[in-house]
Order: sequence, then structure tokens, then C-alpha cells
Amino acid sequence: MKIYLNGKLVDKNDAKISVFDHGYLYGDGVFEGIRAYDGLVFKLKEHVDRLFESAHSIMLHCPLPKKELEKAVIKTLKKNKLKDAYIRVVLSRGAGDLGLDPRKCKGQETLVIIADKINLYPRELYQKGMEIITVPTVRNIPEALNPQIKSLNYLNNILAKIEAVNCGYQEALMLDHLGYVAECTGDNIFVVKGGELYTPPQCMGTLRGITRDTVLEIAKKMKIPTHEHVLTRHELFISDECFLTGTAAEIVPVVRVDGRTIGSGHPGTHTKKIMRRFQQATKKDGVKYTV
Repeated sequence: MKIYLNGKLVDKNDAKISVFDHGYLYGDGVFEGIRAYDGLVFKLKEHVDRLFESAHSIMLHCPLPKKELEKAVIKTLKKNKLKDAYIRVVLSRGAGDLGLDPRKCKGQETLVIIADKINLYPRELYQKGMEIITVPTVRNIPEALNPQIKSLNYLNNILAKIEAVNCGYQEALMLDHLGYVAECTGDNIFVVKGGELYTPPQCMGTLRGITRDTVLEIAKKMKIPTHEHVLTRHELFISDECFLTGTAAEIVPVVRVDGRTIGSGHPGTHTKKIMRRFQQATKKDGVKYTV
């Protein structure tokens, strides 16, 4: 495996950064997860745009302009001869000292691109559906650490994941500080009720998911009414269908929430149609390359 590290493709064992890097010491950086499907990097421009937005928000400079970063992603995929892959782009402040002051990071920012495989959930869950549970850890409030910033500090999500795993579940539902549904540890959430699609708005402690936006686009093309609306757990419990979305997860049906059966207890009709449309979108909406 070859890793892109600050402009060079190096062996996995040689991909090393300083222990003084602010990304390592403090989570001072941002990242993106991107997918490649059969020689097409899905929504590459949108992912790069979001990375730059996150970086700008924390006053972090990317050493490559957007188009050059896109080329670096393609270059990494080609070098590893991967047509289907999960790509992780990581940008950190770089090496400083043991203090918090980012001005002490006077060297080059650290830019890493990893291309590999990922299986976030067991494949059978995509056919049978997943059970999720609400956990005590709430999503960060925007005034503390805005969830729109896809930062290297993912401890909030990890703590929620630990709580779910300790209870025997694959995924956790996280609420916001007001008790409304926010998202899961690595996924956005949708429900279907009465033939209409609902998902929490971005202002309610949720990341602006690329797959989330794709699903909203798909639903509108399918003439399914869509709503970005605050949701309570009650709305989840009484929904006809529920599913999660994310770059790594793709689209995962949810059949039980906190012990309550959702709809028929099986992946719903709208969910399965959207899953099929999403798979079609991954074949055409992105940047093509050859290995």
C-alpha cells in the first residue's frame, strides 16, 4: 500500500508524522471520507469543497488548491491499483510544540491521503435492517464545536459508539442538547411517514452529509415530498421506515429503534427504492479514472 504524505507516495510503513503534530496532540485538523466505485470517485468535488470549508472555519490552510487535491486523490488510487475504495483525506495543522497555540506550528501542514477498503457494517444488515439505540452522550452543540466542521476530534462520536457497543448494538442514535434527534455516530438519519421523507435540519447538530444531500436529490426526482424538520424519538418510533446514510455506510435500513419495531420490521419500500437509485448514482456522478 502506498500513502500520499505531503506530496509524496510512500510505503505504508514509512508514512510517519511528527509526534508534535497538532492533529495527533489535539485533534487540530479536518478530514474527509470519500468513496470510489468501479473507477469513479463519487462526488469528489463536493467532498473537497467540504474539506476546504471545514479547514477555513478553523483557520487551517491546505497546501494544495482544490483541483490539485483532486488530482492527488486520483494519483493515490491509481498507484494502489484500486477501482473500488474508501479514501481518507486528512489535513492537520502540522508540528508545533506541546502548547495549544497554533502559531507555534510554523512548518508545513500535514496532508495525508489513504486509499483502502472499508466495511462499516456487516453486509446482512443491508438486507435485514439494523437495530439502533439512543445513548446518553449528546451531539456537540454548535456553540462549542460545530458539527459542520468535520474535525479530527471525533471523541464525541466515539463515546457514543462505545455506549452502543457496550449495549450490544452496532450504532447509536445521538440527540442534541434540546432532546431532538441529531444523527448517529457516523451517519445521518431519515424517516418515512405517510409517503414523505424527513431528516433533521443541518442546524440541529448534524453534519451536512454528502450522501444525505444525494438522498434528498434522489427523493425529489422520485417525487417523494422531503422535509428538513426537527424530529423527536417519538417521530422515529411511529415512522413507517427509517434508514441511515453516510459515505462509508452508504444507505442502511433501520428496523428497530430503542426496542420499538419500525413499520413492518423489514426494510421499507421507499428505502429499497432509494438504495437502488443511490447505487445508480455512484456509477455516474463523480470523477472517472483508469487503473
